[in-house]
Amino acid sequence: MLTVSEYIDEASTKGAPRPGIILAIRMCVLGMKLLEIDDLSAYHKKLVAIVETDRCLPDAVKLITGCRLANRTLKLKDWGKMAASFLDLTSGRAFRVAAREDVEPEALRTFQTLPREEALSQAYLAFVDRKLFEWRPILAKLSPEDVPGYRGKRLLCERCREGIGFRREVSVDGLTLCRACAGEAYWLPDVR
Repeated sequence: MLTVSEYIDEASTKGAPRPGIILAIRMCVLGMKLLEIDDLSAYHKKLVAIVETDRCLPDAVKLITGCRLANRTLKLKDWGKMAASFLDLTSGRAFRVAAREDVEPEALRTFQTLPREEALSQAYLAFVDRKLFEWRPILAKLSPEDVPGYRGKRLLCERCREGIGFRREVSVDGLTLCRACAGEAYWLPDVR
């Protein structure tokens, strides 16, 4: 594994990283330390990360762990929290790491001569893990279809006729429907 500074350098291809990416990098490095993972190349599809925000955190997780949506090792539960859970599929061990809410005010007090963004960046680099995060071992609940490598039968939505994988179908009035046809669509047809 690289150092926090080396990961920050990798994340800095388009200028200085924002405070959130620094905090997210620190969170991921801590997660790997808690799982006692040094060689991430040995964990291809054996490590799952569940992020609880769609902000900086997923980018840091991909940079550090290699977990991605495309290989089903990165999961998003958009709960608006700066938190992530890291699950080692080989050992079954998992930890959830969450940013402490009292960090920002303390950062601004500690680095009060700096502008807000710079004060946060400096604090996220300088503060020890216990000051930045809370963590605990957890039992992660992943269904078989959420584990990398799952191969399941695809079903057709009886309304739109699109395929549905990974057991994401729902039954409504005896019909097998995709979630969009069941009323969960995030889009509407443009009929202009």
